[in-house]
Amino acid sequence: MKQQRQFPTVTVTKKAQRSLQEGHPWVYGGEVIEVKETADGQLCDVVNEKGTYLGTGFYNAQSLIRVRIVSQNANDGFDEAFWRRRIGYSLDYRRIVMGEDFGCCRLIFGEADHFPGWTVDRFGPVLVSQIMSLGIERIKDQLFALLWEEMEKRGQTVAGIYERNDIALRKKEGLKENTGWAAGFPHPESTTTQIVENGIRYEVDFGEGQKTGFFLDQKYNRQAAARLAKGRTVLDCCTHTGSFALNTAKAGAARVIAADISASALASARHNAQLNGLEAVMEFVQADVFDLLADPKWKAQGIDYIILDPPAFTKSRKTIRNAYQGYCQINTLAMKLLPRGGLFATASCSHFMEDAMFEAMLQEAARNAKVELRQIEVRHQAPDHPILMTVPETRYLKFYLFQIV
Repeated sequence: MKQQRQFPTVTVTKKAQRSLQEGHPWVYGGEVIEVKETADGQLCDVVNEKGTYLGTGFYNAQSLIRVRIVSQNANDGFDEAFWRRRIGYSLDYRRIVMGEDFGCCRLIFGEADHFPGWTVDRFGPVLVSQIMSLGIERIKDQLFALLWEEMEKRGQTVAGIYERNDIALRKKEGLKENTGWAAGFPHPESTTTQIVENGIRYEVDFGEGQKTGFFLDQKYNRQAAARLAKGRTVLDCCTHTGSFALNTAKAGAARVIAADISASALASARHNAQLNGLEAVMEFVQADVFDLLADPKWKAQGIDYIILDPPAFTKSRKTIRNAYQGYCQINTLAMKLLPRGGLFATASCSHFMEDAMFEAMLQEAARNAKVELRQIEVRHQAPDHPILMTVPETRYLKFYLFQIV
């Protein structure tokens, strides 16, 4: 029996109804017909023009995404038991798909785990949270407590929860940026920790590093790249903290050149190389990747394996054409630098650069470089960043391995 509805209602268009019924969890501002007594950050029921229930989610008039759906089950109560159950589902999924890697992975992946706008990464005993939703922000203390309890219930130690809310998207939700340890919970003094991924040790600065401190989504793509590296001379572009470079060095690459425009990133990569005793086969170059790949001196360096993992070139559809050209240019330069038989790994972390467009770009780049690409493998993000087939935004990372022929 359906419970008595206790939430205010938001009436939406037929377009929004179709989208929700097809499984997408967002209602946009232009799809709202009527709002009744709903406050920003509050749960509301979404209904069609006939009053038929479509789902319940967090409302925010300040956001382009007017409602972020949490559940489409009219019997859900959204009490502590509900949120505890949801967190438990997320943790148990990671224990299944990550196995021994559960100690260092993404625990909550926003809409893919039905926690709209909430990300939690685990670095050993430290959890790093990032919130981009007003509704989640309003109940974060409850969620943090439940997450801590559910982790310990599963025999997992938690030392602290650090908030990395220094992201511009919060402004679109009417939220201020902030960082720091979650109030009311114990925590260590330091905002750095060490992790082990694929057998490699890293020092992670979750207080100052990019995003939440470390890019966990490429975990198994690094393994795939490393399997081909033995005896190769590798150029790892946009190395950041050195993860692809370190994986290839550990796998037996003869020489690894780790390049990045950021001096602080290179310092971190060099430190990680020292932690793993790999500095003898590695060198570090500070340069803009476009300038680096265009410099003819690298042609004589014997490079026969290039890894290209740049930051997202676009974060909106408005700039997708410029992003396409940027990706095409950088991939063309890399392909021109490689000899016949050389290996090429290339990636994009922008969900706006969809798979078909990225592949079209790669074909154009290959024509520009006058080479052919023999596909070895195509991959996406690690399974702790799950893809919901009805939510294209959760499918964002593309990773391709080729041989140049």
